[in-house]
Amino acid sequence: MLRLLHISDLHFGPPYLDRVGEALLRLAPELRPDVVVVSGDLTQRARREQFEAARSFLDRLPPVPRVVVPGNHDVPLYRVAERVMNPLGLYREYISHEINAIARVDGAVFVALDSTCPRQAISNGRIFRSQLEFCARAFEGAPPDAARIVVAHHHFAPAPDFERNQVMPKAKRAMNAFVELGVDMILGGHLHRAYIGNSLDIYPGNHRDRGIIIVQCGTTTSRRGRAREREKNSFNMIMVGNQVVHISHYMYFEEGDGFQPVSRHFFPRPGRLCLEQPEEPR
Repeated sequence: MLRLLHISDLHFGPPYLDRVGEALLRLAPELRPDVVVVSGDLTQRARREQFEAARSFLDRLPPVPRVVVPGNHDVPLYRVAERVMNPLGLYREYISHEINAIARVDGAVFVALDSTCPRQAISNGRIFRSQLEFCARAFEGAPPDAARIVVAHHHFAPAPDFERNQVMPKAKRAMNAFVELGVDMILGGHLHRAYIGNSLDIYPGNHRDRGIIIVQCGTTTSRRGRAREREKNSFNMIMVGNQVVHISHYMYFEEGDGFQPVSRHFFPRPGRLCLEQPEEPR
């Protein structure tokens, strides 16, 4: 079973909460992740010192493969010339040179997509047709049992509460493409509260017998939680098996100064029948 630690919206800078970050760093090794996924907004205002702090934090996480994407806050907002000419320069310098990337591990193929769109949409983001073609090439030749996982900062489907929840333009086009490509799961952030469900809850799509598991992460280490996670911090622990995906949603509690699981979710792998009761992951 492949174990994924999914964190997001760290927001290094004024909103970052040191005690919460330290609690995550204490717990992360105990969770024994095989891959760490960071779905964007590592910084608050894309400043050099904030990227330095984010880089230091990432280096303290378990030494396993990482899948990281930029978020809209990793692009300079007020430094307009930099935003136009070199919007992800500091992200490339400190976090990853690649902003659309492929990661292959035993049991899964990840496609990380840069959904920031600095020159057109500061907040809502975009996924372009060329990125969907990049996904198609990435999944060509993937082992038949490998999970196909897309990671992007911005959300393709609205959360149930609909608070400040405008999705990306052309989101339905992207979702339909992902279904055609056999994508099992989409991991994202941006909403600052968690949502764990299925794309069929929102978009009937072209294949009503096969949706995509949607896993949105709240803000893991900042004071910018929203809606039901207002002033709260959370992350997801995802276990991907041959037939079933297990997702545990963790939340930080000041009493005890640590994260605890608050809900668990079980999904059949999209397109597969789960004929047996799944065992609890260990």
